[in-house]
Amino acid sequence: MATRLDNIGIAVRDLDAAVAFFTDLGLTVLGRDTVSGQWADTAVGLDGNHVRIAMLQTPDGHGRLELFEYLHPEAIETEPTRPNEIGMHRVALAVDDLDAALEIAARHGCHPLRGVARYEDAYRLTYLRGPSGIIVMLAEELGRP
Repeated sequence: MATRLDNIGIAVRDLDAAVAFFTDLGLTVLGRDTVSGQWADTAVGLDGNHVRIAMLQTPDGHGRLELFEYLHPEAIETEPTRPNEIGMHRVALAVDDLDAALEIAARHGCHPLRGVARYEDAYRLTYLRGPSGIIVMLAEELGRP
């Protein structure tokens, strides 16, 4: 059986703000839609499931991110996850210029949780809190031409 990762889905508080953040970091919008109906209720497991969605893609064409804003049932606010909590908690983006990416993130009010780290001679990286509390890891590979 062949398997491939298709996308990562994340519920957000404000779809437009989340799309703006990720497109400013270089992802492109493949499409937007509003989804509801019996099939959606069955697939997701929520009665009356009704969401606005946007599918984004990384510039290399391999990574996809599906963002969705619940219209019904009402979205449930939770505490933002911490890096050591069990479960899905971050989206990692490889960038060719970490400083430029951090400037873009700062324009959205998003800053590193602690600072920028250097992992040996391989990467400069940081975690930041993106829209709706999403933890985003930005990593610049060192020594790449």
